[in-house]
Amino acid sequence: MSLTLHTIAALNLKALQIHLVQPDEANRFQALMQAHHYLGSLPKIGETLWYVATYFGEWVALLNFSAAALKCGARDRWIGWAYRHQYSRLNWVTNNSRFLILPEWHSEPCFKNLVTLSEAPTRRLAYRFWSSCAALVETFVDPARFQGTIYKAANWFYLCDILGFSRTRLCYSATATVPKKIFVKLLQANARTALARPLLEFPYQTQAPKLMLSADKMHSLYDFFTTIPDPRRTQERRHKLPTVLAISAAAVLCGMQGYKAISDWAEALDPKARERSRCRYVEGRF
Repeated sequence: MSLTLHTIAALNLKALQIHLVQPDEANRFQALMQAHHYLGSLPKIGETLWYVATYFGEWVALLNFSAAALKCGARDRWIGWAYRHQYSRLNWVTNNSRFLILPEWHSEPCFKNLVTLSEAPTRRLAYRFWSSCAALVETFVDPARFQGTIYKAANWFYLCDILGFSRTRLCYSATATVPKKIFVKLLQANARTALARPLLEFPYQTQAPKLMLSADKMHSLYDFFTTIPDPRRTQERRHKLPTVLAISAAAVLCGMQGYKAISDWAEALDPKARERSRCRYVEGRF
């Protein structure tokens, strides 16, 4: 479709359709995202949804929604939830991790029209297609590249600029990398108030409460169990008893149920958390 001024002027928002990316479209979706988004594509791991916006059958925009950022101080302060509640309530937040308008739809002089057009797929996706438990959507914008005009046009709320610490294989980067603007959009009018309550109420409370443990609390768990005598024989003690009990207790507090879940949780601990639980230090790792 030729993007002439006449074509853009005649754009019909009702012709803009949103659908989940089908298996036979996945390779095309990933290839376009990798080629044209400055961050590249994302693997489909965990809670991830891919959508494509079409206009009379032509692909216009690609959208990727995934799990919320594990830590974001500006978002957490804005919601007002306590740190100990954050972990169990992150499932109510989703992240618009990618939003790509394909290059041919950026052609001048139609770009301003398409900024307005792009509000429709974001709004439709957020309200109609994401998991029914979503109450809040967040996104991060690189101010060196964009100003978040699309999100402002769609009535997202700009919180502030954040420093831009990023996840690494071990934990988080020691220094800030790329500052980001953070935008949020409420999907349920009372979500901010409801998520900040000490105890969640229906329909937000869907499972047993979980906690997120701070570094100090993980240290204190180990100290708490040091007074318990160890009944095991010395030659069979691979791990210190306070370490075993501290990690087990922490896993249960974070919502794990059963030995297998506790074991999986322990295996997933990052080096800092293992150090706080006084795990064995062997060949340069805990």
